[in-house]
Amino acid sequence: MLSFGQLQSGSGTIDTAASFTVETSTDGTQYSPLTYTRSSASGWNLITITNAIPSTSNLRLRFTRTAASGNTQYRVDDVKVANVSANCTLALQTPTTACDASTYGTDTYTATIPFTGAGNAAYVVSATAGTVGGDNPATTAAGNIVISGITENTNISVTVASSADCTQTIAVTGVYCKPVNTLPYSESFDYAEASILTNSEKWWTGNSGDDVIITSPGLTYANLPSAGNAALFGGAGKEAVTPFTSTTSGTVYSSFLINLDQTNVTTDGTATYFAGYLSSNTDVASYTTKFFYKKSGDQFVIGIGSGTDATTTAYTTTLYNAGSTVLVIASYDFTNNVINAWINPTVSGFNGTATPTLTFTPATAFTTLGGFVLRQDDTAKTPNITFDELRIGTAVADVITDTSSVAQNEIDGLRMFPNPMNGNVLNITSNSNNVKAVAIYDVLGKQVFAGNTVNSAVNVNLTAGVYIVKITEGAQSATRKLVVK
Repeated sequence: MLSFGQLQSGSGTIDTAASFTVETSTDGTQYSPLTYTRSSASGWNLITITNAIPSTSNLRLRFTRTAASGNTQYRVDDVKVANVSANCTLALQTPTTACDASTYGTDTYTATIPFTGAGNAAYVVSATAGTVGGDNPATTAAGNIVISGITENTNISVTVASSADCTQTIAVTGVYCKPVNTLPYSESFDYAEASILTNSEKWWTGNSGDDVIITSPGLTYANLPSAGNAALFGGAGKEAVTPFTSTTSGTVYSSFLINLDQTNVTTDGTATYFAGYLSSNTDVASYTTKFFYKKSGDQFVIGIGSGTDATTTAYTTTLYNAGSTVLVIASYDFTNNVINAWINPTVSGFNGTATPTLTFTPATAFTTLGGFVLRQDDTAKTPNITFDELRIGTAVADVITDTSSVAQNEIDGLRMFPNPMNGNVLNITSNSNNVKAVAIYDVLGKQVFAGNTVNSAVNVNLTAGVYIVKITEGAQSATRKLVVK
């Protein structure tokens, strides 16, 4: 039995027969293709080929990207060859996974493993985590083994055994269960320093390579609310994607701060794109808008373009200094099909009507926007970028005000004390006697407490650190930072 991880990158339609072949040889000269299936899901896929590998002392395996794949590239990792008796007719197929829920707390997922060739022995199914269910291979020839209640991002192994010569184990790669962030959306990167951004519940990982990490302190800009830390990325690495409510009409606005250290980019004129909008909540390749960077000595220019463009001519005429903080406010107008960007505008009084620094008209109008991505290209192209205070909304006010502070003011007379807290008692009161739902999250977005109160104390047992407290009173809600000593 052969198993391996496969990742498709670039563009192209998955076609396992014509695009990517797996072959075996017993002499290193004559190769025979193996038949396998691959799911259409993006990201890494676990491929399992059972009862097809010849028994030989000179086994060779060959993985080939064929001409039919076009410009699609494949990555292969974790190749495993296991000995399975010819008497074992059971065949485990590629697992699929599905989240049971997607919240800012810790969720679970369910793994489904199709099988064939069973129903002829007293098979026993076991898993390293979760609850085993689904069809019983001891009585069913073909069906699905279901493992439920697996904690998100937990890898598991599932073993099906009937005897010593018919034991098969298959790996299931854990998935994150990320919620879609509602608009208006504000991200101040208030996570622990040196932690990985995509370990938080608001972000997921695209591609592979170096992680986007959290750095301290955060960036500031005159009259723009700021808090927390910042994201740091540069070079060749993973994309970090934050999904938001899919929007199909009106105008979508965003704002963010960047500060560039471009000492690693040595050639003037070197250009790349470092961020962008996506049309999809789940597809890192669905770029609609790209934000470009180009080096010019100790300075740089910023550009905007369409998601299909590898380069752009829409660059600023103003040069910006490396090491200085730059504010970018951008918008996409669905009605007029135009991308606008204002670079370093005066925040006070900004209403989106001033002449933009950059304007770009895509060749094809966008139909939806649903995600924002931080993109790493290459160590010689992507400078070290400190990125902070990302805000996304459908009104100008959403991206130049602190939306979390606005939400806090919606609960009349809200008080939370003591803060910092030294002990287990947290008091939460307001001008209303309505029930307040209290949820507390750690810096990675994991829920660590949930309860209710009516203008009284709640008993919490938290280790020292920084937490986010979400308080809901009827239709109103607020978030507060809590420090525990």
